[in-house]
Amino acid sequence: MSTDELLESSAAAMTDDRIREFLTEQGVGTLALPDDDAPYLVPMSFGYDGASALYFTFLLFGPESRKETLSERASGARFLVYEARSPHEWRSVNLRGRIEAIEEDDWADLREAMANAWHPDLFSSAEPMRGVRGYRFRIDEWTGIRQGGSVE
Repeated sequence: MSTDELLESSAAAMTDDRIREFLTEQGVGTLALPDDDAPYLVPMSFGYDGASALYFTFLLFGPESRKETLSERASGARFLVYEARSPHEWRSVNLRGRIEAIEEDDWADLREAMANAWHPDLFSSAEPMRGVRGYRFRIDEWTGIRQGGSVE
């Protein structure tokens, strides 16, 4: 089913304000990075600056990181955030943008935006970790759809 067909059903497009609100409420999504044969998908905790960017960190283990390598060479990426409360009430926002590393001395925006991010405790005991890199996902385009819940 295409997005247009979906919107003709009981689903509805989300306004920009609803998308901003949704991104502020959420703290986890899926980052899609371009790769040779198929996109590389990574579940990510994120923070949203309320305007035009998502922020996240990569915890780096081992001598190299596939997500770090793919992020560095990507000219564009996608990020998906969704919430499914029931088969009749759900929201989904699809973002297209550019990903860029943030130097450690410029992490003020990242720290502020990450206040709402969800963080698994799995990585707190993982070793050996070689570092943490901060990233900004600059949003170029977004679309949001929802079914059920409050009316816009």
